[in-house]
Amino acid sequence: MDLIKSLFVSATGLKAQNGRMRVIAENIANADSTGRTPGEDPYRRKIPTFKSHFDKEIGAQVVELGRLAEDKAPFETRYEPGHPAADADGYVKTPNVNTLIETVDMREAQRSYEANLNVIEATRRMVQRTIDILRA
Repeated sequence: MDLIKSLFVSATGLKAQNGRMRVIAENIANADSTGRTPGEDPYRRKIPTFKSHFDKEIGAQVVELGRLAEDKAPFETRYEPGHPAADADGYVKTPNVNTLIETVDMREAQRSYEANLNVIEATRRMVQRTIDILRA
């Protein structure tokens, strides 16, 4: 039944967006971290990717969280000579995480998650109405 397929496809979308939100939350949580020693690199932003494949069991294309890529953007530096990770010139490397970008990405992931929930809810209502019609 195609309605059941849509439930499975939407469920894979929910799982993928949940993983995306987890990665974004990790990026935000580490936005202010630094290395512990001079020259040590701080946290590097992770970028979630998605991949789709054909699921033979349900006969539909589904999505899942792919590998996590590392953002190759350079680290920012901040002058803080008393910091344990400061180099000889007093600069500390800070993560290449922009919390504004992460917030926008989080909102987009949240909207995609909500869209998948809406599909599941609409499908559930259609299945219930079909059952009600068959009972009558």
